[in-house]
Amino acid sequence: MCITFGGRDKCLTQPLLGKTAIVTSAAGGFGRVLVKAFLSQGARVAALDVDSNGLEQLKTDMTGFPNEGLLCGAVDISDYTACARAVRDARDELGGLHIIVNNGALGMGVIRSDHMTRAVGIQEIEPDMWQRFVAVNMSGAWNLTRAAIGHMLDQRWGRIINVTTSFFTMLRGGFHPYGPCKAGLEAMSHGHALEFKGTGVTVNVVIPGGPANTSMVPEEAGFERADLVQPEVMAPPMLWLCSDAAGHITGNRYIAQHWDSGQPPEQAEKACRTPAAWADLAQTPVWPGGKPAS
Repeated sequence: MCITFGGRDKCLTQPLLGKTAIVTSAAGGFGRVLVKAFLSQGARVAALDVDSNGLEQLKTDMTGFPNEGLLCGAVDISDYTACARAVRDARDELGGLHIIVNNGALGMGVIRSDHMTRAVGIQEIEPDMWQRFVAVNMSGAWNLTRAAIGHMLDQRWGRIINVTTSFFTMLRGGFHPYGPCKAGLEAMSHGHALEFKGTGVTVNVVIPGGPANTSMVPEEAGFERADLVQPEVMAPPMLWLCSDAAGHITGNRYIAQHWDSGQPPEQAEKACRTPAAWADLAQTPVWPGGKPAS
Protein backbone atom coordinates (compact mmCIF):
# COMPACT_ATOMS: atom_id res chain seq x y z
CA MET A 1 0.00 0.00 0.00
CA CYS A 2 1.26 3.48 -0.85
CA ILE A 3 0.61 6.12 1.83
CA THR A 4 3.32 8.58 0.95
CA PHE A 5 2.98 11.59 -1.28
CA GLY A 6 5.06 14.52 -2.36
CA GLY A 7 5.03 17.26 -4.94
CA ARG A 8 2.57 16.42 -7.67
CA ASP A 9 3.78 12.92 -8.28
CA LYS A 10 1.07 10.31 -8.06
CA CYS A 11 1.59 7.09 -6.16
CA LEU A 12 1.87 4.27 -8.62
CA THR A 13 -0.58 2.01 -6.82
CA GLN A 14 -3.31 4.64 -6.25
CA PRO A 15 -5.22 2.51 -3.71
CA LEU A 16 -8.17 4.93 -3.61
CA LEU A 17 -8.82 4.87 -7.34
CA GLY A 18 -12.58 4.82 -7.89
CA LYS A 19 -13.38 6.29 -4.48
CA THR A 20 -14.88 9.72 -3.80
CA ALA A 21 -14.14 11.75 -0.67
CA ILE A 22 -15.69 14.85 0.84
CA VAL A 23 -13.21 17.01 2.78
CA THR A 24 -14.46 20.00 4.78
CA SER A 25 -12.47 23.15 5.55
CA ALA A 26 -10.63 22.16 2.39
CA ALA A 27 -9.19 25.55 1.42
CA GLY A 28 -6.42 25.70 4.00
CA GLY A 29 -4.56 24.01 6.84
CA PHE A 30 -5.24 20.30 7.19
CA GLY A 31 -7.91 20.35 4.50
CA ARG A 32 -5.59 21.56 1.77
CA VAL A 33 -3.07 18.84 2.60
CA LEU A 34 -5.78 16.18 2.68
CA VAL A 35 -7.27 17.17 -0.67
CA LYS A 36 -3.86 16.79 -2.28
CA ALA A 37 -3.21 13.51 -0.50
CA PHE A 38 -6.52 11.96 -1.57
CA LEU A 39 -6.08 13.13 -5.16
CA SER A 40 -2.57 11.67 -5.21
CA GLN A 41 -4.01 8.30 -4.21
CA GLY A 42 -6.46 8.31 -7.10
CA ALA A 43 -9.57 9.46 -5.25
CA ARG A 44 -11.97 12.07 -6.53
CA VAL A 45 -12.52 14.87 -4.00
CA ALA A 46 -15.37 17.23 -3.20
CA ALA A 47 -13.62 20.09 -1.42
CA LEU A 48 -15.99 22.10 0.78
CA ASP A 49 -15.30 25.41 2.49
CA VAL A 50 -17.00 28.74 3.19
CA ASP A 51 -13.97 30.53 1.70
CA SER A 52 -14.72 30.89 -2.02
CA ASN A 53 -11.42 32.66 -2.74
CA GLY A 54 -9.53 29.93 -0.93
CA LEU A 55 -11.28 27.29 -3.03
CA GLU A 56 -10.30 29.10 -6.21
CA GLN A 57 -6.68 29.06 -5.07
CA LEU A 58 -7.02 25.38 -4.22
CA LYS A 59 -8.16 24.66 -7.78
CA THR A 60 -5.13 26.50 -9.13
CA ASP A 61 -2.75 24.64 -6.84
CA MET A 62 -4.18 21.24 -7.78
CA THR A 63 -3.73 21.63 -11.53
CA GLY A 64 -1.33 18.67 -11.57
CA PHE A 65 -4.33 16.38 -11.11
CA PRO A 66 -7.22 15.67 -13.53
CA ASN A 67 -9.75 18.53 -13.45
CA GLU A 68 -12.65 16.12 -13.30
CA GLY A 69 -11.30 14.68 -10.05
CA LEU A 70 -11.83 17.83 -7.98
CA LEU A 71 -15.16 19.47 -7.22
CA CYS A 72 -15.03 22.64 -5.11
CA GLY A 73 -18.09 23.93 -3.32
CA ALA A 74 -18.72 26.93 -1.09
CA VAL A 75 -20.73 25.23 1.66
CA ASP A 76 -21.64 26.23 5.19
CA ILE A 77 -21.66 22.88 6.98
CA SER A 78 -23.88 24.27 9.76
CA ASP A 79 -26.71 24.19 7.20
CA TYR A 80 -28.11 20.68 6.81
CA THR A 81 -29.76 21.48 3.48
CA ALA A 82 -26.42 22.69 2.11
CA CYS A 83 -24.74 19.50 3.32
CA ALA A 84 -27.38 17.31 1.71
CA ARG A 85 -26.91 19.22 -1.54
CA ALA A 86 -23.12 18.76 -1.33
CA VAL A 87 -23.56 15.02 -0.86
CA ARG A 88 -25.90 14.88 -3.84
CA ASP A 89 -23.48 16.90 -5.98
CA ALA A 90 -20.56 14.65 -5.06
CA ARG A 91 -22.53 11.58 -6.04
CA ASP A 92 -23.85 13.08 -9.27
CA GLU A 93 -20.69 14.82 -10.49
CA LEU A 94 -17.95 12.59 -9.08
CA GLY A 95 -19.67 9.26 -9.46
CA GLY A 96 -20.34 8.27 -5.86
CA LEU A 97 -19.42 8.92 -2.26
CA HIS A 98 -17.28 6.69 -0.06
CA ILE A 99 -15.33 8.88 2.38
CA ILE A 100 -16.14 11.87 4.58
CA VAL A 101 -13.44 13.78 6.41
CA ASN A 102 -15.13 16.07 8.92
CA ASN A 103 -12.32 18.56 9.30
CA GLY A 104 -14.40 21.76 9.31
CA ALA A 105 -14.22 23.92 12.43
CA LEU A 106 -14.12 27.41 13.80
CA GLY A 107 -11.05 28.21 15.85
CA MET A 108 -10.77 30.36 18.96
CA GLY A 109 -9.20 33.05 16.82
CA VAL A 110 -12.66 34.18 15.71
CA ILE A 111 -13.15 35.39 19.29
CA ARG A 112 -9.71 36.81 19.97
CA SER A 113 -6.34 36.27 18.26
CA ASP A 114 -4.35 36.15 21.51
CA HIS A 115 -6.45 33.34 22.98
CA MET A 116 -3.41 31.05 23.32
CA THR A 117 -1.73 33.38 25.79
CA ARG A 118 -4.76 35.00 27.42
CA ALA A 119 -7.69 32.70 28.18
CA VAL A 120 -11.15 33.58 26.91
CA GLY A 121 -13.68 34.11 29.69
CA ILE A 122 -17.31 33.12 29.53
CA GLN A 123 -18.46 36.74 29.59
CA GLU A 124 -16.59 37.39 26.35
CA ILE A 125 -18.57 34.71 24.52
CA GLU A 126 -21.84 36.03 23.17
CA PRO A 127 -24.68 33.48 22.99
CA ASP A 128 -24.77 33.75 19.20
CA MET A 129 -21.05 32.93 19.06
CA TRP A 130 -21.55 29.87 21.26
CA GLN A 131 -24.35 28.65 19.00
CA ARG A 132 -22.23 29.25 15.91
CA PHE A 133 -19.39 27.13 17.29
CA VAL A 134 -21.76 24.28 18.13
CA ALA A 135 -23.42 24.52 14.70
CA VAL A 136 -20.11 24.33 12.81
CA ASN A 137 -17.75 22.32 15.03
CA MET A 138 -20.19 19.63 16.12
CA SER A 139 -23.42 19.78 14.14
CA GLY A 140 -21.52 20.25 10.87
CA ALA A 141 -20.09 16.73 11.17
CA TRP A 142 -23.50 15.34 12.11
CA ASN A 143 -25.09 17.09 9.14
CA LEU A 144 -22.74 15.52 6.61
CA THR A 145 -22.87 12.12 8.28
CA ARG A 146 -26.67 12.19 8.34
CA ALA A 147 -26.85 13.30 4.71
CA ALA A 148 -24.48 10.58 3.49
CA ILE A 149 -25.13 7.60 5.73
CA GLY A 150 -28.05 6.15 3.79
CA HIS A 151 -25.95 5.90 0.64
CA MET A 152 -22.98 4.44 2.52
CA LEU A 153 -25.13 1.83 4.25
CA ASP A 154 -26.76 0.86 0.96
CA GLN A 155 -23.38 0.28 -0.69
CA ARG A 156 -21.99 -1.34 2.50
CA TRP A 157 -18.80 0.68 2.28
CA GLY A 158 -17.96 3.97 3.91
CA ARG A 159 -15.26 5.73 5.85
CA ILE A 160 -16.04 8.61 8.21
CA ILE A 161 -13.09 10.36 9.83
CA ASN A 162 -13.67 13.11 12.37
CA VAL A 163 -10.97 15.56 13.39
CA THR A 164 -11.24 16.34 17.08
CA THR A 165 -8.48 17.55 19.42
CA SER A 166 -6.42 16.54 22.43
CA PHE A 167 -8.18 15.76 25.68
CA PHE A 168 -6.16 18.59 27.23
CA THR A 169 -7.72 21.09 24.83
CA MET A 170 -11.21 19.66 25.34
CA LEU A 171 -10.94 20.18 29.11
CA ARG A 172 -8.87 23.36 29.14
CA GLY A 173 -10.27 26.30 31.07
CA GLY A 174 -10.79 29.40 28.96
CA PHE A 175 -10.88 27.45 25.72
CA HIS A 176 -14.62 27.46 25.18
CA PRO A 177 -16.57 26.92 22.96
CA TYR A 178 -13.90 25.05 20.95
CA GLY A 179 -12.99 22.46 23.58
CA PRO A 180 -16.51 21.33 24.54
CA CYS A 181 -17.58 21.14 20.88
CA LYS A 182 -14.67 18.86 20.06
CA ALA A 183 -15.47 16.73 23.10
CA GLY A 184 -19.00 16.37 21.79
CA LEU A 185 -17.70 15.37 18.37
CA GLU A 186 -15.43 12.78 19.97
CA ALA A 187 -18.37 11.25 21.86
CA MET A 188 -20.50 11.29 18.72
CA SER A 189 -17.73 9.50 16.81
CA HIS A 190 -17.71 6.66 19.32
CA GLY A 191 -21.50 6.38 19.30
CA HIS A 192 -21.67 6.31 15.50
CA ALA A 193 -18.91 3.68 15.35
CA LEU A 194 -21.08 1.43 17.52
CA GLU A 195 -24.24 2.25 15.59
CA PHE A 196 -22.71 1.42 12.20
CA LYS A 197 -20.57 -1.53 13.33
CA GLY A 198 -20.81 -4.48 10.96
CA THR A 199 -22.34 -2.44 8.13
CA GLY A 200 -19.15 -1.75 6.18
CA VAL A 201 -19.12 1.86 7.41
CA THR A 202 -16.35 2.76 9.85
CA VAL A 203 -15.98 5.84 12.03
CA ASN A 204 -12.63 6.93 13.46
CA VAL A 205 -10.98 10.02 14.90
CA VAL A 206 -7.66 11.55 13.86
CA ILE A 207 -6.03 14.39 15.77
CA PRO A 208 -2.73 16.17 15.12
CA GLY A 209 -1.32 15.61 18.62
CA GLY A 210 -0.60 19.23 19.53
CA PRO A 211 -0.86 22.81 18.27
CA ALA A 212 -0.53 22.69 14.49
CA ASN A 213 0.99 25.01 11.94
CA THR A 214 -2.33 26.25 10.60
CA SER A 215 -4.36 29.44 10.98
CA MET A 216 -5.92 27.88 14.09
CA VAL A 217 -2.70 28.85 15.88
CA PRO A 218 -2.19 32.56 15.21
CA GLU A 219 1.15 34.34 15.20
CA GLU A 220 0.16 35.94 18.51
CA ALA A 221 0.61 32.54 20.16
CA GLY A 222 4.36 33.17 20.06
CA PHE A 223 5.37 29.68 18.89
CA GLU A 224 8.12 29.00 16.41
CA ARG A 225 6.16 27.65 13.45
CA ALA A 226 8.72 24.89 12.91
CA ASP A 227 8.02 23.62 16.44
CA LEU A 228 4.33 23.11 15.70
CA VAL A 229 2.79 19.92 14.33
CA GLN A 230 2.95 20.21 10.56
CA PRO A 231 -0.33 19.64 8.65
CA GLU A 232 1.19 16.92 6.48
CA VAL A 233 1.17 14.44 9.39
CA MET A 234 -2.61 14.13 9.10
CA ALA A 235 -2.52 12.40 5.72
CA PRO A 236 -0.88 8.99 6.33
CA PRO A 237 -3.27 7.71 9.03
CA MET A 238 -6.31 8.99 7.13
CA LEU A 239 -5.24 7.42 3.85
CA TRP A 240 -4.73 4.09 5.58
CA LEU A 241 -8.08 4.28 7.38
CA CYS A 242 -9.72 4.71 3.97
CA SER A 243 -8.07 1.62 2.53
CA ASP A 244 -9.63 -1.81 2.21
CA ALA A 245 -7.09 -3.07 4.76
CA ALA A 246 -8.77 -0.91 7.42
CA GLY A 247 -12.29 -2.16 6.76
CA HIS A 248 -12.52 -3.70 10.24
CA ILE A 249 -11.07 -0.69 12.07
CA THR A 250 -13.69 1.47 13.76
CA GLY A 251 -14.23 3.42 16.97
CA ASN A 252 -10.58 4.46 17.38
CA ARG A 253 -8.62 7.70 17.67
CA TYR A 254 -5.21 8.26 16.15
CA ILE A 255 -2.60 10.83 17.11
CA ALA A 256 -1.16 11.67 13.72
CA GLN A 257 2.11 13.02 15.14
CA HIS A 258 2.82 9.52 16.49
CA TRP A 259 2.28 7.75 13.16
CA ASP A 260 5.62 6.36 12.01
CA SER A 261 5.63 6.31 8.21
CA GLY A 262 8.83 4.28 8.33
CA GLN A 263 6.84 1.30 9.57
CA PRO A 264 4.32 -0.80 7.66
CA PRO A 265 0.90 0.86 8.03
CA GLU A 266 -0.52 -2.00 10.10
CA GLN A 267 2.27 -1.54 12.66
CA ALA A 268 2.09 2.26 12.60
CA GLU A 269 -1.65 2.04 13.19
CA LYS A 270 -1.34 -0.15 16.26
CA ALA A 271 1.35 2.09 17.76
CA CYS A 272 -0.83 5.21 17.80
CA ARG A 273 -4.31 3.72 18.27
CA THR A 274 -6.50 4.25 21.32
CA PRO A 275 -10.29 3.94 21.67
CA ALA A 276 -12.23 7.04 20.68
CA ALA A 277 -13.82 9.02 23.50
CA TRP A 278 -13.98 7.48 26.97
CA ALA A 279 -15.19 3.96 26.34
CA ASP A 280 -13.45 2.59 29.43
CA LEU A 281 -15.57 4.87 31.63
CA ALA A 282 -18.81 3.48 30.22
CA GLN A 283 -18.42 -0.16 31.21
CA THR A 284 -20.26 -0.12 34.54
CA PRO A 285 -23.37 2.02 34.12
CA VAL A 286 -26.07 2.18 36.77
CA TRP A 287 -28.79 0.54 34.70
CA PRO A 288 -31.85 -1.64 35.30
CA GLY A 289 -30.78 -5.21 34.67
CA GLY A 290 -27.09 -4.30 34.78
CA LYS A 291 -26.29 -2.86 31.33
CA PRO A 292 -28.08 -1.80 28.14
CA ALA A 293 -27.83 -4.08 25.12
CA SER A 294 -25.55 -1.69 23.24
